[in-house]
Amino acid sequence: MVRSIVEKLQDVLGQEKVLTDEFTLKDRRRDYWMLSQLDDMQGRRLPNPACVVRPTETADVVAIVNRCRENGSPLVPFGLGSGVCGGVKVNPQTVLLDMSVMNRTRQLDIDNLLVTFDAGVRGADAEAFLEKNGLTTGHYPQSIDLSTVGGWVATRAAGQFSSAYGCIEDVVVGLEVVLPSGEIFSTRMTPRAAAGPDLKQIFLGSEGTLGVITAVTFSLRWKPEKRTMSAYYASTMEEGLELQRYIIQSGWTPPVMRLYDASEVERNFPDYKQGKDTLLLLIHEGPAARVDAEVAACTFLASNQGCTLAPSAVVEHWYRERNHVPSFEDLIKKGIVADTIEIAATWDRIGTIYQNVVRSLREVQGVVVASAHSSHCYRSGINLYFTFAAIPQNPEKMADIYRECWHRTMKETVAGGGGISHHHGIGRIRRDWLPAEIGETGMTMLKSIKKVLDPTNFMNPEVLIYG
Repeated sequence: MVRSIVEKLQDVLGQEKVLTDEFTLKDRRRDYWMLSQLDDMQGRRLPNPACVVRPTETADVVAIVNRCRENGSPLVPFGLGSGVCGGVKVNPQTVLLDMSVMNRTRQLDIDNLLVTFDAGVRGADAEAFLEKNGLTTGHYPQSIDLSTVGGWVATRAAGQFSSAYGCIEDVVVGLEVVLPSGEIFSTRMTPRAAAGPDLKQIFLGSEGTLGVITAVTFSLRWKPEKRTMSAYYASTMEEGLELQRYIIQSGWTPPVMRLYDASEVERNFPDYKQGKDTLLLLIHEGPAARVDAEVAACTFLASNQGCTLAPSAVVEHWYRERNHVPSFEDLIKKGIVADTIEIAATWDRIGTIYQNVVRSLREVQGVVVASAHSSHCYRSGINLYFTFAAIPQNPEKMADIYRECWHRTMKETVAGGGGISHHHGIGRIRRDWLPAEIGETGMTMLKSIKKVLDPTNFMNPEVLIYG
């Protein structure tokens, strides 16, 4: 008699770590992707996995990977399910690897400002632990309450304070990864290395296709001495973008730099609306003397650009409410299909991309919102976060309109020379556009890495690239 993958996993892990109850299977069968939620709510119910496995240590993950590889069973890693690009989707043969029980703090090294967490540690729990010691990673994604530190690495995440502190690749010092072969890859804890290519970069953004991240080591910061908020009105999106360019290219790095177009100001900050102006929100933090100097410099640069001071209370409002957004489920119940799409481009291209994407989205039947804001700033460019919402007359057209809005945003971004993803990864929704981003040669390289590490394509198949 051929034994099932469930039985084989129960043999090596015990029944308590291999879950097959209906509630758990249903709860872990997908991530937060709008299209998956839409399928569920419109009766196109997604299948459950064969089982959910919950490892408590790296040795468990090795055993799971080995059994799935030997059995030819798809293995899909799962953090807390906050992904929004379709990175988690299963079939009845899938083993769903729930990493959330691997949630220990392995080591805190205050002298070297390093901390190592299990990959399943919730972001908010990691920060709460560090805060007790006067420390921080400086990494605050909007999903911090809903995502794991391993998920941050797997999707190449960016936090809301990234304009000063960098994105996930700038704060990760080391990784522990279980490869598809069952071998464990660990990086040495050095501040920098020139020992060939940086192999940990292979797994940043790999979305569970090249291995299972089991531990992450971060470089830490002391909590800032002072924090100040400031805001400015700009007459157009282009003027606001230019102000950000002047600020950051002058050497100032406010951790938070967010520019909202007039439509988003009216929707998100109606009490602070001023005509058709855009609104730039800044948070400055660090040593008190530097914060004071930065605020003065930004005010001077804004004045030179013809921008006017806005009430700092608007930034305080954003900070309080920044992680509170309507759920996709609530929107779908109201007949609304919506999403946010984040892209990036150099300074000379971003304005044209903004205009073309918003114009194209507004041409889609049923679209009632097409807007954007910036949220991550660099010396050589900036990101934009597009928002669309549509109310189709026929609910059966919601998925089609969703895909059309995504298609138009990707098309105009690629045509304008921008990057198709800034921090949410590829998943399934961006997969067809990846060749336009990295080229056919890049796709060949990526597929070659996949083939060497996972020759049978059992690690999260159909995500990032086609097997």
